[in-house]
Amino acid sequence: MADMVKKTKEPLLHIAKRDDITGLKAWLIRIAAIAIGLLLSGVISALLTGASFFEVYEIMFTGVFGRIFEGKTTMLWRFLQQTAILLCLALGVTPAFKMRFWNCGAEGQALIGGLAAMVCMMKIGNAVPYPVLLLIIVVASLAAGALWGLIPALFHAQYRTNETLFTLMMNYVATQIVAYYVVYTTAGDGSGIIKPVATGNLPVLLGEKYLLNVLVVLMLTVAVFIYLKYSKHGYEIAVVGESQNTARYVGINVKKVIIRTMVISGAVCAVAGMLMVAGTDHSINTNTIGGQGFTAIMISWLGQFNPFIMAAMSGLVTFLETGAAKVADSFFLNSSYADIVSGIVILFVVGCEFFIRYTVKFRHNKKGGNA
Repeated sequence: MADMVKKTKEPLLHIAKRDDITGLKAWLIRIAAIAIGLLLSGVISALLTGASFFEVYEIMFTGVFGRIFEGKTTMLWRFLQQTAILLCLALGVTPAFKMRFWNCGAEGQALIGGLAAMVCMMKIGNAVPYPVLLLIIVVASLAAGALWGLIPALFHAQYRTNETLFTLMMNYVATQIVAYYVVYTTAGDGSGIIKPVATGNLPVLLGEKYLLNVLVVLMLTVAVFIYLKYSKHGYEIAVVGESQNTARYVGINVKKVIIRTMVISGAVCAVAGMLMVAGTDHSINTNTIGGQGFTAIMISWLGQFNPFIMAAMSGLVTFLETGAAKVADSFFLNSSYADIVSGIVILFVVGCEFFIRYTVKFRHNKKGGNA
């Protein structure tokens, strides 16, 4: 037995959790990871297109921001709008994620919120004064999104159903409801497309179509940050996320926290749908959210549940996807090229988190050197 113990060797390497890395060093690692990812994406793009590294990023920059230095800001505002919608969805799922409730239903919650806005715009648009109509649209959208978050929360809290599958399936239900409404509404003309509605549109501020949308999401970002970090509800969410048993021990009603948080989560996601319908498209279809609800899950994780970091990550992902799509169009590349470019950078960002949180230690020999 003693001989067997002596023959047991330490593994060549093992992974240990870091506890000595500073916040500054962690951020330097993240910035370096983004820079390396952008560099590698540029090199691959240059090889695929035959253009130089700098030409590729010039096309990406122009494709995203347009001729901003010439005073033309239309494309800049479109970029800010896309970033704001993605960020809004990420803000919606974050409270639930911090509670370790895996809300994968942002897409459906946003669609239902947008549908509620669309119904109000079409059915009562000319029946009430404009300010009252706007108030009804907001309340209806928030209520619809809250309901779509409440349903899986109730089943999970009461019957311990799998929240991931439940919220995913709710996306399909919401999509089919929207599809049915579009077909029902357009049955007379057979077009299958709801024409832009003139009533109930959100006001245009300072001549910029997207300014109000951006301001609303900016205020939401600050509100969610304060809610999660400084409110009693935010504290309860954090405790439940760490350990439900601990939460019960200190007197927190876990079921109540789960239900309340998912109601808020669904309502915030619905804001994105409302902004898209009443503020941008003035119509609705099954592709109104365009799959951004799933991208928002990644944004929330990459932002470490911090709304301000999530804002930066939303901007980065929007820039990569929009800019890469422009490069693909310019050089007649496959549409999957945009996914490859953004995927490379995101892979480096995700990968760097491993080295921030863990370190790889190698086996040492008797003389103190590495094995």
